[in-house]
Amino acid sequence: MRGYLSQIRINLRLTMRDRTVLFFNYLFPLLFFFIFGFLEHAEQGGAIVQIVNMVLVIGILGSGFFGAGMRTVMDREANILRRFKVAPISAGPLLVSQMVVGLVHYIPVTVLVLVLAHFIYGMPPLEHPVSLFVFVMIGVVAFRAMGGIIGAVANSMAESQIIIQLLYFPMLFLGGATFPIAFMPNWLQIVAQFIPSTYLTTGITSILQHHETIWDNRSSVGALLLTAAVGTLLALKLFRWEKEEKMRTSAKFWLIAVLAPFIAMGAWQAYAKDNVVKGKMLARDMRRSRTLLIRDARLFLGDGNVIEQGAVLVKDGKIVEIYTGTAPDPKTLKAEAIDAAGKTLMPGLIDVHVHLGSPGGFYSSAEDYEVPAKAFPRELAAYLYSGVTAVKSVGDVLDDVLKARQVSASGEKLGAELFVVGPLFTAPGGHGTEYSKNIPEMARGNFDAQFLRLPKTPEEAKKMVDDLAQKHVDGIKTILEAGSPGYPFVRMDPALVKAIAAEAHALHLPVVCHTGNARDVEDAVNAGVDGIEHGSMSDAIPETLFARMKQAGITFDPTLDVVEAFTALAQGKFEMLDRSLVQQAGPKKILESTRKFLQSPAGEKMRIGIAKYPMSMAICNQNLVAAMRAGVILVTGTDSGNPMLLHGPALHRELQLWIEAGIPPAVALQAATYNGAQLLRASDRMGLIKKGYEANLLLIDGNPLKDISVTERISMVMFKGERVDRSELFDQQ
Repeated sequence: MRGYLSQIRINLRLTMRDRTVLFFNYLFPLLFFFIFGFLEHAEQGGAIVQIVNMVLVIGILGSGFFGAGMRTVMDREANILRRFKVAPISAGPLLVSQMVVGLVHYIPVTVLVLVLAHFIYGMPPLEHPVSLFVFVMIGVVAFRAMGGIIGAVANSMAESQIIIQLLYFPMLFLGGATFPIAFMPNWLQIVAQFIPSTYLTTGITSILQHHETIWDNRSSVGALLLTAAVGTLLALKLFRWEKEEKMRTSAKFWLIAVLAPFIAMGAWQAYAKDNVVKGKMLARDMRRSRTLLIRDARLFLGDGNVIEQGAVLVKDGKIVEIYTGTAPDPKTLKAEAIDAAGKTLMPGLIDVHVHLGSPGGFYSSAEDYEVPAKAFPRELAAYLYSGVTAVKSVGDVLDDVLKARQVSASGEKLGAELFVVGPLFTAPGGHGTEYSKNIPEMARGNFDAQFLRLPKTPEEAKKMVDDLAQKHVDGIKTILEAGSPGYPFVRMDPALVKAIAAEAHALHLPVVCHTGNARDVEDAVNAGVDGIEHGSMSDAIPETLFARMKQAGITFDPTLDVVEAFTALAQGKFEMLDRSLVQQAGPKKILESTRKFLQSPAGEKMRIGIAKYPMSMAICNQNLVAAMRAGVILVTGTDSGNPMLLHGPALHRELQLWIEAGIPPAVALQAATYNGAQLLRASDRMGLIKKGYEANLLLIDGNPLKDISVTERISMVMFKGERVDRSELFDQQ
């Protein structure tokens, strides 16, 4: 032990006098820190975690490959190690002292970088500082062990340079140190999982940004510790004192043994892709942590109030300040400025009635229909592209839509926030049961189990609600509709709806009801539901019933979009598919094949059937205006997924139809923002431009209070503080 301590003291004294060591250990990392901090505007947030990560990882790589590996070869070629050979000392103290000296020099650098990042660039204090320092120390030891192997197997300085460069540059550029792995092509992200530095950068970023602990990164810690142990043992075994002791070329394959843990982990990650997903989430959080100032815009706050000239400051995904008039200088706020003169900033739109399981059109062959794992994220991306930042699924296959909600919430793929309401509570033979009739009999049972709930008694209905609550659905949907002579359905017993509503309310879940006429609406109101979907498309809803809805706080969603779509279909008109935003957000293939299908004999047969369904836009408009006058809470849903209602753009047309019906623009816009958030039970965090709320924002060219069509002239979409790159939404892998 005395020999180990003595060698550590000697090495520390020597390195403290070595200007080269001091420069590369202390000054060099700080140069990187300040240069990249300036270039990336680290004071605006977002980039500071990546900069800290980059500085720490570059330092660890340099300490391992150059500080340990190349230094050993230099000492051997300079005959310094030969002097130790005649002394009573083994290779152990030399290698251990190198490890300890590397740690002693690197801990102050880590502290200094973190302190500067906090006080200069405002990086939040660490929640788990011990985890970070332990993880960094493990990284230093692991990479110095790799350097020890290089020092052992390289026969000359030239050879060590070649080996180091072959390892250093891939680890530097492909391991996430210089830029996030999530920015790479998908295939290169997989390759990166075989590179040791990937686990170092992911671990450091996770602790800094996701506030994880060292235990949360135990797989990376295990691989680094195993590498440190194997590398140290091999370095001891292969250690050479003199340059004349040449190492066989085959000995260089010992490097593979050191890298073996990462080769194994890379092979697993190529299959599981957990780290790839985690990298995407970390990159997304980095984008969402930036500080942005949207200035000189007209602000529609969501509750009907308007600020004619104002600004909104966004930081860490939230609205932190709202300014009236001229905003402060962005530099004083350490924010990136987004100029919005002549534009209107409003909360992101909310569509409370969609069906992700139906694409809104028809493909020419069954093979073209994508599985939900691909279709749902693409559809949620289409909503976000269209400025819709939240949607509510009100009838989809349960497991698939819950999985889509998880993917969307994690940030793995960028799309509108998804709320899950379903499966459909209906009667045997009721509306909703017809959708499985064309499914092969072998698959029909599973589809119905995921899509429908058919209770026969109040007790059975309550048990079904309880089971869905355990799956963490966001609400319950019931159906009260008998259809029409051309499309008859068995109507659900209103007593069952009442039992469902009571149980759902006991579990703090909202309940909406699909209705077809005024009688359905009355029975739903009597049952105590929270929202009416569609209302009545065939007869007028009495004013007294709207008065009761207002008193009970029941929302009304007229879904005029689907009325227009069905009416146009029955008349053989397909102009809805030609709208600019539909052409942008809808897959080109389905737009073309839908038009062909609707003009085919099969499409003609479908259109004849739809024409038999009792549906009147005039009556729907009348009911909507009556609901507004009665003070009912209005919300906007599109029923997207139905023919000619492709996912994403339909809500803009819904707003236009409201204005044509006689609804003031401010009322319609409030229905599409704050009121929708109320129905989703999320009005404490979205639907308003308000301090502390999520920065889900839509910036449009023009004034929608004068011309509602300008909502389609989208200048910017912001989701949870991230300025969405709309051009890349449909290219997510």
